[in-house]
Amino acid sequence: MNNTFNINRFGLLLRRQWLDFGKIYLLSLIVIFGVLIGFYAFNIPKAQDGLPPMDLNYVSLRFRYPIFGIVGFLFISIVASSYFSNLGQKSKAIIDLMTPSSTFEKFLAGVFYTAILSVASYLFIFYITDFAFCKYIDSSFSTFPYDASLTFMGKITHIHGIHAQLLNDEMDFEEYRGFSFLPFLVTSIFLLGSVYFNRFHYIKTAVSVVISVAIIMYIVYLSVSKIGENMVQITDSQNNEKIAFTIIFVSSVILCLFFWVITYVRLKEKEV
Repeated sequence: MNNTFNINRFGLLLRRQWLDFGKIYLLSLIVIFGVLIGFYAFNIPKAQDGLPPMDLNYVSLRFRYPIFGIVGFLFISIVASSYFSNLGQKSKAIIDLMTPSSTFEKFLAGVFYTAILSVASYLFIFYITDFAFCKYIDSSFSTFPYDASLTFMGKITHIHGIHAQLLNDEMDFEEYRGFSFLPFLVTSIFLLGSVYFNRFHYIKTAVSVVISVAIIMYIVYLSVSKIGENMVQITDSQNNEKIAFTIIFVSSVILCLFFWVITYVRLKEKEV
């Protein structure tokens, strides 16, 4: 197969992949949706329990942050790890390798389903769940008498009634901007694992990631400690934070592209 890109052939490939991969993908979405509903139903405050804990002028729903991160990581990593898993089985690998499309098109289809579609769909599912339960909280506490005055940053705010705030409104994107590319980095790592390992893709990839991260963190810790001995301490914490976020973002982009390139090379080797 000529290793070029043809939009019509790529569209047919996406349709074909959906017939096979779509089953796993939709099942994973249903499971994730159920898990999110379960976590929310268990953790949200109930009107019969009295006044809920407040965070500034909204109901405190701090449990959403770990749920958003952990469940999201599991979902996108499992989806990515299962995409090229058929290549580890000879009978199914032959069918996939004989698909009338170029290696580059197969690679792009993998990136589309594991990075773009999986991340977007998880954000959508989480938003729908969060929106529904926030509306439920507003409705449950609509008749609950609550009036208070809050002083924040020198401004006095009068609060009437109890309301819940959506997570995307509560989160300060500027505070988390350095991590915005991490989901794509995660999918690139597990996508590589799905084409690199023949069996137990997820477990082997996860173990490799844990070991690699531990080694990198140890090296960084030693390097920072060594450099810090001969450096004057910088007191501009805001500037340091900005630099740290920039380094994290740029590193995530570079590593993600690197893993995608390795995935493409490995996929090309499979077809030889």
